[in-house]
Amino acid sequence: MKKLLLLSFFLLFYASFKAQNNPVRNVDASTFQKLIESKKYVLIDLRTSDEIKTKGMIKGAIQLDYLAKDSEKQIGQLDHKKPYLIYCAGGGRSSECAELMQKLGFTEVVNLEKGYDDWKRKGLETVKN
Repeated sequence: MKKLLLLSFFLLFYASFKAQNNPVRNVDASTFQKLIESKKYVLIDLRTSDEIKTKGMIKGAIQLDYLAKDSEKQIGQLDHKKPYLIYCAGGGRSSECAELMQKLGFTEVVNLEKGYDDWKRKGLETVKN
């Protein structure tokens, strides 16, 4: 019984430790907006130039086309100690990018869970280039 209790405690402790040390968070659009307003983060749009041209982007975002051949290299050259907000159209590319950033040792990455399309559907601020 003591071994089972000790094992349970260890697993709970490990899961808690792992969750606290995960630099990636997935958030909804309203939380993402609040984080943008804090001006603490670098905001990155991972969509293509055509997507941005036709649909607009979140004000203040820097484009880094995740589908470009050298995107991993560009991401690797970012300051790993800065906190980042990332998004794509629907959340798929940004989730993949968040995993890459975690593997590369970034300290804080926040992913817009359902992407720009959800942001726009909710009537949040966008700009056209």
